[in-house]
Amino acid sequence: MTPAGPGTGARPRRSPFAPQVLPDGRRRFTREAVLARRALLAGVVAATAGGGVLLTRPGPADPGAGAADPAAQDPVAVAAAEPAPAPAPAAAPDPSTTDAASPWVVVNKQHPLDPVEYAPALAVVGGKEVAALVAPDLRALLEAADRDGVSLSITSGYRSHARQRAVHDAAVRRDGLESAESVSARPGHSEHQTGLAVDFGGSSRPGCQLENCFGQTPEAAWLQAHAGRYGFLLRYPEGKTGITGYDPEPWHWRWVGTDLLGRMADRGVSTLEEFFGISGGPVYA
Repeated sequence: MTPAGPGTGARPRRSPFAPQVLPDGRRRFTREAVLARRALLAGVVAATAGGGVLLTRPGPADPGAGAADPAAQDPVAVAAAEPAPAPAPAAAPDPSTTDAASPWVVVNKQHPLDPVEYAPALAVVGGKEVAALVAPDLRALLEAADRDGVSLSITSGYRSHARQRAVHDAAVRRDGLESAESVSARPGHSEHQTGLAVDFGGSSRPGCQLENCFGQTPEAAWLQAHAGRYGFLLRYPEGKTGITGYDPEPWHWRWVGTDLLGRMADRGVSTLEEFFGISGGPVYA
């Protein structure tokens, strides 16, 4: 029997590698074509490993093929796309040094609180009011001192604007303005009004409460060694009166948090004014 040739009406045998032509003219590789082409690639790779030559062939150039459909692409050249990495979250901005409610607010004779009669949310620790923000670390500090056999107490915490005025006025009457203002802030300029400052005392030498000799007590030594773990900074250290505006106060500690304390240690500075580059000193603005 004579085989049918072109023009006889017989349908030519379709190649297993050929794409399927869709009614709209686009081409699409069927699953069978994809598998056949992959099998062909595996054979070529095996031949190359045995010393043959690997020939690459381009994928279909039909621009009408659906690029989103993996079967519409040349399966020899397709590779799974790596998902784009998620962008890193933006770092939170550092706390403000001027916002009265900020844990990093700087209050001194050059920089009063704004508003001047600011009052924080409060909590009671050791029988004294302090800013609620400070309470967890302050409680942990007192508990740690107690476990170490050190009898720390709190002699002063939060003071309102009105209370600070009374304290300042009493100091002026007792010691005169110049002497009083070396240790007592005017209302609106006191860290105690933020609720972030704590004056510590102890039972080892009761006569040293709020006196320089407190610095020679076991309580002061314990604070020097451990207070930083709980975010507390000795606010008015020795030799810094020209920067802080106050004589040394070994009893006055200010909560700033461990993050800021770590940064200060890295820079080798001991006052907020030095770290932030903020003016201070003994003269009121």
